[in-house]
Amino acid sequence: MGIHERKEREKEQRREEILQAATKVFFEKGLQVATMDEIADAAELSKGTLYLYYKSKEDLYLGVMSIGIDILYDMFLKATERTASTLETLRSFSRAFVEFFRTHRDYYRMFHFFQNPQLHKQVSDEMKEYCRTNNQKLWDLATKILQRGVDEGLLRKDLAPIEMAFLVWSTSNSIMMQIDFQQMHWRNHIGLDLDHMLEKANELLLETLLTEDARAKLERPTVA
Repeated sequence: MGIHERKEREKEQRREEILQAATKVFFEKGLQVATMDEIADAAELSKGTLYLYYKSKEDLYLGVMSIGIDILYDMFLKATERTASTLETLRSFSRAFVEFFRTHRDYYRMFHFFQNPQLHKQVSDEMKEYCRTNNQKLWDLATKILQRGVDEGLLRKDLAPIEMAFLVWSTSNSIMMQIDFQQMHWRNHIGLDLDHMLEKANELLLETLLTEDARAKLERPTVA
């Protein structure tokens, strides 16, 4: 191994150590409370070294969040590989998002960064572009499956695949946020099981996206 290759490997190893330390600190304290000093201490590095790899705390936060996007993408990929049926693939895709929410809650919460434009000002152009392309692969995978459903006559043609993807994502995300912040309120005061509602909403929404012929086939009783 040459000197250049060794230096590059050491640089990537250092970047990984920074991300691991930042993940721990951000999960415990969140973006607003966490400091670069705390992350530097956790990584056993100087704060100046952190800024050699990430231009701001927000850039580093998005670096950690991108790990969550990669995890979700891998879960989506596995969901598409489990079944041959397009309908079952769509259901598996939806279940994968729910499973990600339940098992990687801290990463899911980091996605809320995009909903606060004030925080975007501290993000470098390079990180913005990295996040855009990384996030786009999720939408590309979803729309590819939805387009397959349209081509097969399974899904309606009056909505573009990206519109369908947005409807499914926004509906699921809305309920997930309620689960994350107010689940006990809905259960104790309203008598509503939001976990059940999340699964039910996803299934009902999928049914509304089906063509009439596809719905008829689902409702048709099986002849023994």
